[in-house]
Amino acid sequence: MEYSHYTYLLLNMATLFFPLVLSFDKKVAFYKKWREVLSAILLTALVFIPWDMWKTHAGVWAFNPRYLSGLYIGNLPVEEWLFFFTVPYAILFIYACLEVYFPDRLYRIAPGLSKGVFAGLLFVTVFFTDRMYTVITFPLAALFLLFHKYVFGDRYLGRFWMAYFVHLIPFFLVNGLLTSLPVVTYNPAEQIGLRIYTVPVEDAVYSLLLLLMNVTFYEWLRERKKRHSANN
Repeated sequence: MEYSHYTYLLLNMATLFFPLVLSFDKKVAFYKKWREVLSAILLTALVFIPWDMWKTHAGVWAFNPRYLSGLYIGNLPVEEWLFFFTVPYAILFIYACLEVYFPDRLYRIAPGLSKGVFAGLLFVTVFFTDRMYTVITFPLAALFLLFHKYVFGDRYLGRFWMAYFVHLIPFFLVNGLLTSLPVVTYNPAEQIGLRIYTVPVEDAVYSLLLLLMNVTFYEWLRERKKRHSANN
């Protein structure tokens, strides 16, 4: 097997490495939250993995075997399965660090920002109803923003948006490699065609939804744990 066949696997490992090592930072103590973190990741994966399988089957995207180990579960390479664990762990770690070191940043503008993004996502959807990646990803992200606000109001939105903007730095580094090599290829007929470097704009919205869903489940589980502790 050529070294290039480990490319996607190595990108997964690189994504996980620093968040995992730094999880033992005493102030953040991310390792103490492992139950909520793992549960949130699993709940989100139950949505994203079947969706990923369907989109792969439908030809919205495909994986370049040159950069894969060759191991598959269903129609997805094992590296893609790992993606839904390594990336959420990393972004929840960013979220937890911001909670400790930069509390309440963007809190004031978060509700207005969320409304603007919600409206923008639905507006774009109307004009690209024939693009499968766009027409599913954009409204789902908009609706989950609405769901998050219904469940939690505005109290976590500032931290969420801060985490989203910070995560865009590693996102474009990793996803830039995935799309420029390319490890992942996209059907141009199923997306808008707007790219940031080599990254489809839909991927940024996809990542927004992935982060928001993980954060929503994570905070719901934390609040549930607090209520349980208060009642005992």
